[in-house]
Amino acid sequence: MVSPFDVLNLDEDADDADVERAYRERVKEAHPDTGGSVEEFQLVRRAYRELSERDLNGSGPNGADGPDPADIDLTEGEGTGSIRVEFLDYEAVADRGWDLADADLFAKAADADLAPADHGRLLVEPDESLLEAAENRGFSWPFSCRGGACANCAVYLVEGELSQPANHILSEEHAERGFRLSCNGYPLSDELKVVFNVKHLPELDELRLPPGPFRRATSE
Repeated sequence: MVSPFDVLNLDEDADDADVERAYRERVKEAHPDTGGSVEEFQLVRRAYRELSERDLNGSGPNGADGPDPADIDLTEGEGTGSIRVEFLDYEAVADRGWDLADADLFAKAADADLAPADHGRLLVEPDESLLEAAENRGFSWPFSCRGGACANCAVYLVEGELSQPANHILSEEHAERGFRLSCNGYPLSDELKVVFNVKHLPELDELRLPPGPFRRATSE
């Protein structure tokens, strides 16, 4: 039996802050791009979800209705499941004069009747990067190196969290502002909102490579 506490190397009396710290450490170790495996990555994400939701399920210190997390075997049943991603093409943002920092950006997109390729939703499986998920569902998002060495595949993170295990191009300032690479970024939260095709923003212009296998005719 492998409980959430076992996966995150925690004692059963760990508080929320302990869980958060342990998760941040373990998710880096377990990520496929840093020597881990898809299976281990899934277990870490599921362990974090079980422990972070224990109070909501009545299984935390203030409730007794839900199952005790220590009795949950993460090797049984389904994995962490698909992650829901709402996406928006930066070209649509720029064409309409919208601001990336606008809190109502996705609400405006929903009201604008954009094409499905410009604004929509997709599901990301635990073993898929964000870029792979988009491609596997028929979308053509920009990329070039696929190795974290250029900003061609960059996205702007509006909501949620996307891992960045292999990043040789974005600075800490870029990351703090919300930029991530979709080629090797794996969702770390159950839902994401991202703006893709942001590679032509002035702050990313010098970090691009010439178009590789994919060429976006309307923006090259």
